Parts: sequence; C-alpha cells; structure tokens
Amino acid sequence: MSDDGYLRVEAHDCPMTSCAAPAGSPCRTGKGKVAIQYHTARFRLVPALAKALTVAIPAVRKPGTLWIELPRPVAAGVEPAGHVRIGYARASTVRQSLDTQLDALQAVGVTRIFSEKISTRATTRPELDQAVALARELRSAGVAVTLVVHEHKRLGRGLDLAALAEQLRAAGIGLEFLTGELQGSHDPSGVVFTVLAALSGMEREYIRDRTLEGHESARARGKTIGGAAVTDDAMLSMALHLRAQNLSLRDIAARLVITKGKKKGRHPSPATILRMLREHDEANATVSSAATPKG
Repeated sequence: MSDDGYLRVEAHDCPMTSCAAPAGSPCRTGKGKVAIQYHTARFRLVPALAKALTVAIPAVRKPGTLWIELPRPVAAGVEPAGHVRIGYARASTVRQSLDTQLDALQAVGVTRIFSEKISTRATTRPELDQAVALARELRSAGVAVTLVVHEHKRLGRGLDLAALAEQLRAAGIGLEFLTGELQGSHDPSGVVFTVLAALSGMEREYIRDRTLEGHESARARGKTIGGAAVTDDAMLSMALHLRAQNLSLRDIAARLVITKGKKKGRHPSPATILRMLREHDEANATVSSAATPKG
C-alpha cells in the first residue's frame, strides 16, 4: 500500500458493527483503542486492496493509543461503490474433496471464500454463517454483494435453501450459482428468489398433506398413530388405584414401570399417564351413555 493508501480505506465508514469507525478515522478495538489493522470488511471496499490479507494502520494514526474521532474528509458521505463477491464451498463429509468447488470459485475471480465439510442436516453451518454475516456487513455499507456458490445444493435443499434465500433477499444480497439447474446470477428481487419462496410454501403444504394422508391410512388399517405403546391393562389398573389415593400424575408415573418395548424398565411420562386415564374415562363415559335408557 502506498504512503497515503490508508486514506482510501478511511474514505469509507467501517461496516463492522463492533467498530463502526466513521470515514476519516482509523478502526478501533472493543476497548476503545486505535486498532493495529483495519478491519477486513473495510479495506476490501477499496478495489486495489480486495485481495489483501491484512492492511496495517500507519504510525501516523498512532495504533494502540486512545481512539478519538477525527474530522471526516470532504468527500465523505458518498455511498461506497463497487461489487463484492463472497464465495462459499461445502462438502457433506470429511472424505469428500472441496477442490472442484474452490477451483471453480477462484477461476471466476472470487477471492474471499468460506468453506467447510459438514452435512446439510446440521442445524448450524459456521462458515456459511460467517459468509452471510460478512455479506450483510458489506451490504450495510452500501456495497453490492453477491454470494457465489458452485451449485445450489451446496447451500441446502428444500426448505433450508428457501429459508436462506429469504434471508439474503431481505438483506439485499444476490446469489450466483456457477453450475446446475439454477446456474447464473440472481438479483434479490428476481424470479429465482420468488420461486424459492413459493417452493418453500408448497413443500410445507405437501409435507402436511402427506402426513395427514399417512395418518388416515394408518387409522384405516387399525394402526396406532405415534410412538410404540408403552401402556397395558396392568398399568392402567395400577394408575386408577393410585389416582383414587389422590396422587399427582407425576407421582403416579414415578411408581409405574414400562414392561415392554424399547422403553422397558423405565417410568412412563406424566403425559402418558394423563392420556391413558383420559382415554379410559372417555371410554367409560361412552359406555355409560349407551347403557342409560332413554326416557
């Protein structure tokens, strides 16, 4: 970086929420000191520094001293220009190679790439979270940002992909897929985001309908819906005896033991006892109602 290169960095506000140094001032630490290096999200707003790993704060800004806000440059206030492309690569297992994805991302000029080996079933994907967080930081500074991925399956499938697309759309972050059915660049307001949102709703309805259909089919065949039954007549008899002694559901459950199935030897839950007793009471009420002569 040239002797006055730091001025180009400081022409922009720092987009890092933990810093938020205004244009004209160096970056600061969480303890209120002048930082030793500019934050990555800030110096990469300067095209000439986009590939730099670190950019040191010059001695003229006195790194390590108490941070104070300096006057804004005359040109400050102009929205930062430029377009940043952030790459993401993922493999499902540690045995799978990321080389193909990384090579493809680098071949199209993506220099900031987050990668990880983790299943799409994982509830959190740290590297993807970091990529999206950086994209949001840059976008909040007014920079156009696109998340670049080798193929849409690397981001997720079905509802997960639709949910992520909605997050990116809300933040104004674009998507670009290098290959696959969705190959191409997609604006947050474009048709791909709309389609993914629609598919999300359709898939939810499809799952719900299929679940209800499965329940109806199972009931028609006399099958019980839910987990394997853990109650039996002996347990019901004992539960009725304990209820007559005014014991709570929790106390009743603690005195009973499951005698069959995978949970054999364990205590049933209070909810199981409540359901068993309620079904017994409803059945008795039905029998009593049917046996009562009509006047």
